[in-house]
Amino acid sequence: MTEFRTRAPSSTTRRSATWGRTSTRTSTRTVGRTRTVGGTTRRGSNAIVTAVSWSAVEMRRAGEVLRRAWQWGLETITPAGWLVLVAAVAGTLVGWTLGWVEWLVAGLAGVALIAVTVPFLFGARAHDVTLRVDRDRVVAGGSATAEVVIRNDGARASLPGRIELPVGEGLIEVEVPFLRAGHEATRSLEIPTPRRGIIQVGPPVEVRSDPVGLFRRERAWEDRHQLYVHPRVETVPTTSAGLIRDLEGQPSRRIVDSDISFHAIREYVPGDSRRHVHWKSTAKTGRLMVRQYEETLRSRTAVILSVDPGDYLDEEEFELAVSAAASLGVRVLHDGRDLEIVTGVELPPVVPRGMQLVERIPSPSPRTMLDGFSGVDPRPRATPIEQIGDIVAEDDETVSLAFLIVGSVMPLRRIQRAALAFPGDTAVVAILCDEHARPRVQAVTGLTTVTIAAIQDLAGLLIRGAQS
Repeated sequence: MTEFRTRAPSSTTRRSATWGRTSTRTSTRTVGRTRTVGGTTRRGSNAIVTAVSWSAVEMRRAGEVLRRAWQWGLETITPAGWLVLVAAVAGTLVGWTLGWVEWLVAGLAGVALIAVTVPFLFGARAHDVTLRVDRDRVVAGGSATAEVVIRNDGARASLPGRIELPVGEGLIEVEVPFLRAGHEATRSLEIPTPRRGIIQVGPPVEVRSDPVGLFRRERAWEDRHQLYVHPRVETVPTTSAGLIRDLEGQPSRRIVDSDISFHAIREYVPGDSRRHVHWKSTAKTGRLMVRQYEETLRSRTAVILSVDPGDYLDEEEFELAVSAAASLGVRVLHDGRDLEIVTGVELPPVVPRGMQLVERIPSPSPRTMLDGFSGVDPRPRATPIEQIGDIVAEDDETVSLAFLIVGSVMPLRRIQRAALAFPGDTAVVAILCDEHARPRVQAVTGLTTVTIAAIQDLAGLLIRGAQS
């Protein structure tokens, strides 16, 4: 019994130890497996995030590539090219899928045509183009000369092509020859300027296209030039204005107490300045006498041009009116007088309050003034000349001479209404432009009318009017 009791605990202990080791190993293995599964889960999550990020980046890149390809297609493929491209794709797919030989032949023909025309687009980036214009101001009826210099900056020879040069609303094509690397070619062209205006020259655009017209590749440069086409100007003599040039101003019939031009002597009244006391007359008469003066005004000239096409018979008559206004403006500036050139603006159906109803052409110099006349165009529903006269007379009371330049369609009563806006001591001359009338000078109540049929009539008729 004693021996049995001694071995039992020993056996139990070993079993307990065995079970303990077994339990410990099992527990250890279980923990190890749990940690392994957790690491696999994290690595799988990271792979998914990486794949999603990569997919997003690649989708953005693919979208950008598609956008650029679509933009390139819109800029390069012509309407005829889109038609051939659709026919090639649709014909090939339908013919191959359904076994229709006619569709397949048409699609393959479109593919072949596209393959033949695509090489014509190559080589458009090797040229450097420079545009030169010999002058920036010409007179209507003349011309200007432009040069297009094409240089091959590439390392290989460049194929022939063409350059399109926008000139105003037109387009001039310049042929580009075959150029070896580093060589250049100069093409001269003449820009006609039959009519007055502002012509935009450039930018030059190099064009690569195939003979069929399916594709068109362009490259534009930044060279732009503005060509001012001035109106024809006739030399007008100084005496034609009817005024004598005076650096100190022109004496008027207004009597004032202080000025330059002496007029008379009167008796002193309270309030007169003692600086104007005439002491010799005071000594003779025994009463305080002061001087009187004629008010002197600077020779300020206003040139008012009607721009409403309804006041003119045709466009040629309007151009004659612009030339007459420019000729008068140049003469006034050469004489050193103050000048104001006013035209109307296009009025909306409802004129808002505070809207400027007139437009003034800057005239600090003849060149700047002629540049302004180059941009004068007929404006439908422009400010009436009667209203322009009211505005000019109200803004500047020192105008000594006013020219109203109108067309043959305008009634005389409207011209008289515009002339009445000026003071009585302001000389008003109306220039009537009528290509079908006899040149003449007429004296009408409140103004003098000068009818011209050509710009050459202006000088002689103004001299005749000044003498009369």
